[in-house]
Amino acid sequence: MFKKAASHTDTPLIQRKVSFDFSNTPLHWIPGDAFSSHFISVIHTILPAGEFFFCKLYNKALPYIEDEQLREDVKGFIKQEAMHARAHDAGIAEFLEAQGMEVRSFIANVEWFFDQLLHDQPFGQKIPDSMEKAWLKFRLGIIAAVEHFTCVLGKYALDNTEWDEAGGDPVVLDLLRWHGAEEVEHRSVAFDVYKHLGGRYPMRYFQMFIVFPVLMGLWAKGSTHMMAQDPLLAGKKPRLLGLFYWMEWQRVARTERLPSLFWLAKQASHYFVPWYDPVKEASTEQAQAYLATSPAAAKFNGTPLKAVKVA
Repeated sequence: MFKKAASHTDTPLIQRKVSFDFSNTPLHWIPGDAFSSHFISVIHTILPAGEFFFCKLYNKALPYIEDEQLREDVKGFIKQEAMHARAHDAGIAEFLEAQGMEVRSFIANVEWFFDQLLHDQPFGQKIPDSMEKAWLKFRLGIIAAVEHFTCVLGKYALDNTEWDEAGGDPVVLDLLRWHGAEEVEHRSVAFDVYKHLGGRYPMRYFQMFIVFPVLMGLWAKGSTHMMAQDPLLAGKKPRLLGLFYWMEWQRVARTERLPSLFWLAKQASHYFVPWYDPVKEASTEQAQAYLATSPAAAKFNGTPLKAVKVA
């Protein structure tokens, strides 16, 4: 009997050992555009906790994956996500905090989401043994929905030319595009694992209805926290529930320096269709074309590193 392939990843996933020097990067890394600079820089504070959590959860999922190619995909996914987390974690210490931004209080909010709400024992409550695999599968579905966004935003970063034309800092741009390119490379892994372990179409609705508002809420809360510390924006009273933030976001989005809320909602809607396929959301060829020219990735000597297992 013909068995459908579990893996739809079209390239080996390797961990490129990269580093970024932010010593000459200004806080407003898009010159004259404090709003966009903070709006994008907040990803340094959101991603590390999430991506380290992904590594933990996929290490737990490995014993349940029966397809050998998909197991290899997951191992590559874990290695890439670990490097992403480290790169953005360095961005916090070497870039944001060096510029006087207090971000640890917001990071604590992000860590609470993963360490409490999505923990093996959420809020300290033990999951019954009979429900452990179902809880694992549900969380893997949440990550699959998140990875849909990291894929489309990775493509957005690769396509965007407005940042360059505005004189965006080359180190930040390389970090965004290196990360985005690897998100495109491994865009199918999380969805493949979810389906392989029995994830069903109706549950995807529920998972995306959780992921979209949580992502937008964290993004808005973190970026307004940074903007409120910036003398150029503090007087505008940037707040999560304030009018300025949401109106200014959409105004700047019309310049194509930022994705609009409408655009993000439209990308989320792709995930709801029964025939959703992450392969069709972006191009591995485009991603690898950038990785071949990335200043950070060019330092990588091509030797894959050992698998990363996060305890």
